Amino acid sequence: MGSFGKHTVNGIVSLLVSVAITVWAAEEGEEYDLTDVALSVAVSAFLSGFFAE
Repeated sequence: MGSFGKHTVNGIVSLLVSVAITVWAAEEGEEYDLTDVALSVAVSAFLSGFFAE
């Protein structure tokens, strides 16, 4: 599978876990829309998992 595949899978797993926990624990607020928060967490988690050593 190579290094790129390993990093991609790690990024996807990080994304799924982080978004699931964020959506589960979040309360809809007036300042932020839950969709915006989940999207930012998804991008951050994927990149964090992808570039992890």
